[in-house]
Amino acid sequence: MPAREMRMEMFVRALLRRDFTRARGHMEKLIKIAGNDEWGRGYSRAVEGIFNALKENDPDALAFQLVSTNDRERAKEILENYERITAQDFRDDYERGFYTAWIEFLRAYLSQKTLA
Repeated sequence: MPAREMRMEMFVRALLRRDFTRARGHMEKLIKIAGNDEWGRGYSRAVEGIFNALKENDPDALAFQLVSTNDRERAKEILENYERITAQDFRDDYERGFYTAWIEFLRAYLSQKTLA
């Protein structure tokens, strides 16, 4: 498993445990790994959004809704949709980075044996 995906697994586990101090550390490493080009900025924006949504218990945020309802079927549908989006040629690097972060988040989320 690539380093970024492994780090995302750790990020998700920390978020599900509501260990936001550890999750922030993983988030910062993910942002560093992603880099500062357009793709990396999109990736970073998504990771920060996921972190903030769960930390703030934002009921309007997709990440919070998925985690709080434990809706694995919805998560699978969203994952498939985001995989299709990243494969579209007209998407720019920022969008691809953004949706790649979501794809990695959803895969890590769905791979958890017990979900919070």
